[in-house]
Amino acid sequence: MATDYDAPRKTDDDDTDSIEELKTHRTDKTSSSRVDEDETDAAEGFELPGADLSGEELSVQVLPRQQDEFTCTNCFLVKHRSQLHTAQSRGDGQLICNDCAD
Repeated sequence: MATDYDAPRKTDDDDTDSIEELKTHRTDKTSSSRVDEDETDAAEGFELPGADLSGEELSVQVLPRQQDEFTCTNCFLVKHRSQLHTAQSRGDGQLICNDCAD
């Protein structure tokens, strides 16, 4: 017997509801699943593990690029000249580190 795969499939177990019944089920589910909770109230009770660092100030001294350093044109990190890829495959003078060349 040939099977028409484009025909809609119906089984005896399917209970077809009317559009109105489906809409009421849909609105009932959406209204009952909503939770009225303020995000700021929830965030106040949430505490990260570890020490409280909210009053701490971090200070970092940023140094300019030194004579023996270069900036990789691929990853934009400042690295020491010893990490410069020796066989520059691009040939256009771009400085690439060993990590990016692999």
